[in-house]
Amino acid sequence: MTQYHKEEEIIEEIAGGEFERTPVPQSKLKSWKSFLGMYAGEHAAGTEFMIGPLFLTAGVSAFDLIIGLLLGNLLAVISWRFLTAEIAVKNRLTLYFQLEKICGKNLVTGYNLANGILFCFLAGSMITISATAVGIPFDMPMPKLSDTMPNGVTWIVIVILIGAIISIIAAKGYDTVSKAANWMSPIIVLAFLACGIVALNQLGVSSFSEFWDIWGEGKEPFPGQIKYTFWHVLIWSWFANAAMHIGMSDLSVFRFAKKASSGWTTAGGMYVGHYMAWIAACLLYAVYLKSPEAQAFLSNGEAPPVAPGPLAYNAIGVFGIIAVVLAGWTTANPTIYRAGLAFQAIMPKLSTAKVTILAGTIATIAGLFPAFAMKLLDFVALYGFILAPVGAVIVFEHFFHKKFGVIKNYAEHANIKFNKSVLFAWAISFGIFYFISIQFDIFLSFVTLPTWLLCGILFLVFSKYAQKNN
Repeated sequence: MTQYHKEEEIIEEIAGGEFERTPVPQSKLKSWKSFLGMYAGEHAAGTEFMIGPLFLTAGVSAFDLIIGLLLGNLLAVISWRFLTAEIAVKNRLTLYFQLEKICGKNLVTGYNLANGILFCFLAGSMITISATAVGIPFDMPMPKLSDTMPNGVTWIVIVILIGAIISIIAAKGYDTVSKAANWMSPIIVLAFLACGIVALNQLGVSSFSEFWDIWGEGKEPFPGQIKYTFWHVLIWSWFANAAMHIGMSDLSVFRFAKKASSGWTTAGGMYVGHYMAWIAACLLYAVYLKSPEAQAFLSNGEAPPVAPGPLAYNAIGVFGIIAVVLAGWTTANPTIYRAGLAFQAIMPKLSTAKVTILAGTIATIAGLFPAFAMKLLDFVALYGFILAPVGAVIVFEHFFHKKFGVIKNYAEHANIKFNKSVLFAWAISFGIFYFISIQFDIFLSFVTLPTWLLCGILFLVFSKYAQKNN
């Protein structure tokens, strides 16, 4: 046994058996049922209570919402199945260790730090959402769409308590995260369904045409929001989880899968969560918009607040509060787990539990600031745009390294700590398309795919040139 492999085993033992730096062994592989529960729980979750209403604030039409989501979510499932899961079962490595082999230790450290922090911010928005439910019995003022700072002591205390509980669950490892999702997801799915049915009744809907008329041909967006068309809905729903599928973050999850076909289980999350649940949550907000309180906001030129807790409570009472809290947990748990893995790649000698608690602490601090949740559509588009192109490096190397004559896992092969080909490919593609987005006011999700493709192509071109000259 080499000294390298001895060190790997020591690190693995310290890490608590989550196989952060070794391939997952056959004895630890899981069936598709484990992933179905996790994805259904993660995606029929806290974000859905927030995203559904935000579509309504963007003035979408019925066709744009219903058909756009149908097709966009299909593209996301296909991305998971044929890219993420396919590569995950071949290598059985975390995203972070896989990138280290390609990029080198020093370069991937910067990526892992950015990845972990962005995941923490996303988890923080889930803690914010749960807090809007827990705060109801305490008559806590709810954050508005325009709020950025904490709005009181009650808010701060509730967010800290929720964050602590979520962090402890996530720190128990993948098995605990998966089990928590399996237990909670049926309750959450039932709650979304109940919310949708109650909201339809409150809106007086008795036919499909009346359901369609809730959105109709679309309206002007609310103050401070942009107008969403069919293409906005389709592309945004495809890339809402861009960091996870084309960005390859879920290599860390699907490395436990017995077969690549487990990638199809993401459909449970997409069509229960990102379809039924988004629409149900949208209906809850449609009910609220008819209230005198919401009309007062609109008459003053302000967007009515989107607070998931009160929306669900008004529809199904205490069950709504419980559902929103659990929904926040099932999203934040795996997100904090992923963030912990990112931090552990930087600090491999720290245990999984310690780095996950660190991630949970950052997420809790982020959860204190409502801006991450209130601007969730924009934040999700941005973090997908930043992280997804790095996944192209893994995808293009995996599928095309032989055709281009590029050495796979070059940093490990050449024993280098900084692969410039990766940095230049990401920086050039990111810079060009972010400039185009800002300069021509193009919706950021519209340029995510071209950025991803350009990054992958440039990586192969730069790698071939660099390896030839070394």
